Amino acid sequence: MNVSTSTLSLTVADVDTSRDFLCTHLGYQVAMADDGFASLTREDAALDIVLLRRGTEVLPEEQRDQEAGGLILAFTVTDLDAEEERLRAAGAPITMPLREEPWGERLFQLTDPNGVIVQLVEWAAPEQPAGGDENTAISVITPSADHVTVSPNATMSGLAAPSRGSAELSTWTVTMDAGATGPEHSISREQVWTVTAGALEVTCGGRTEKVLAGQTLILPPDLVRRIHAPEQAKAHVAMRSDAVASVPGTEGTRELPWAQ
Repeated sequence: MNVSTSTLSLTVADVDTSRDFLCTHLGYQVAMADDGFASLTREDAALDIVLLRRGTEVLPEEQRDQEAGGLILAFTVTDLDAEEERLRAAGAPITMPLREEPWGERLFQLTDPNGVIVQLVEWAAPEQPAGGDENTAISVITPSADHVTVSPNATMSGLAAPSRGSAELSTWTVTMDAGATGPEHSISREQVWTVTAGALEVTCGGRTEKVLAGQTLILPPDLVRRIHAPEQAKAHVAMRSDAVASVPGTEGTRELPWAQ
């Protein structure tokens, strides 16, 4: 199973106040809205949120008046101190001040007008032992069938990624059969493609380049591109691990499962 997007649906008493809270303080945008309904999204990897008014008939009768109890909406962020300072300055309702747990989790909480608890989290970097051998930080990754994704147009074999020891970068190989053409899409971060066999034709920004084996192509972020293999081809790709994909004509963003 490949999950392209994740959405959390919350039943609340007042959709408008939760919508305004999430848009004002947490950077969400309204994708769709109607009376008693709002679909919210962000341009990064955060999950989408749907707000439904309690009692709405779109829900099964036995669920219409139920609200999530004990639920915490948690986001892992960078520079937690700056986020806490920003939200305090904006008058956001911080209901649990910044704290650090013994296991390295730093966090604080806000509560929206409907009682939804939002938690912002940052993990403290583990301390390196004094005088430790720097070589202990080296990781060797062996390709595995568990990290292979097959699409109608290409096969992606994941190498380095956050789930496999990389802190900042993701790398993978792409194999395309002769005549295969990938869909139009854009990526939020710069990508570096090195063709290792065959050739690829890459159309980006109204320009098409043929990239031969041994050549490297740099694709800028956020530009729509399409990749075609005039012959069987293989390439090695590298990018920042926090990148997400967008497809023209569709809403929201998608993670690249082989790069996670």
